[in-house]
Amino acid sequence: MDGPADHWDAVYTTKATDDVSWFQSEPVTSLRLLRTWARPGGSVVDVGAGTSPLVDRLVEAGRDDVTLLDVSTEALDAVRRRLGDRAGAVRFAVADVRTWNPRRTFDVWHDRAVFHFLVDPADRQAYVDQASAAVAPGGMVVLATFAADGPTSCSGLPTARYDAAALTALFAPAFALEHAERQEHVTPWGTVQPFTWVVFPTGRGRTPLIPLPH
Repeated sequence: MDGPADHWDAVYTTKATDDVSWFQSEPVTSLRLLRTWARPGGSVVDVGAGTSPLVDRLVEAGRDDVTLLDVSTEALDAVRRRLGDRAGAVRFAVADVRTWNPRRTFDVWHDRAVFHFLVDPADRQAYVDQASAAVAPGGMVVLATFAADGPTSCSGLPTARYDAAALTALFAPAFALEHAERQEHVTPWGTVQPFTWVVFPTGRGRTPLIPLPH
């Protein structure tokens, strides 16, 4: 049976970038939350980066410690080609987030639409454990999943759905909720997909965050 890498490589080789439900021409919410809550110049790992333009915007903004993690070689190769000479400022990691060993920590762990594919409780716990180990003290998770009334499947796979309270319970005690919001993403073909976004700074002994000016 094909594994996650085979599935997502097939998606990224058979579909155009703008012909997948999660496509965004601009990662507006991600950028706003990072600008508001994350410390300037800190390291960022984009988990399940796919072919998102978030990395382009981060590099343009002067961030020079950006890591892209995805299980799909095809997706990351496409990003590397798109970035061209700028790819040298980005680290690319082809791995499954559940078993990844980054050998370092990050100030920001960003994930738009990976966590909701983990429908097995053991996989969810593995993800939380990875984030807990990989986020530096004083760092944060910026996470988006399908909302409680969101889709039950995506790209042929089942999905889990969450409100902010459910996500907070899953990520405690390593992380504590600082901010939550709802976003209604419109797919390229006009379908509305509700998302729950959360900002989770590290929990134990944390210093409360102060939103930064835009």
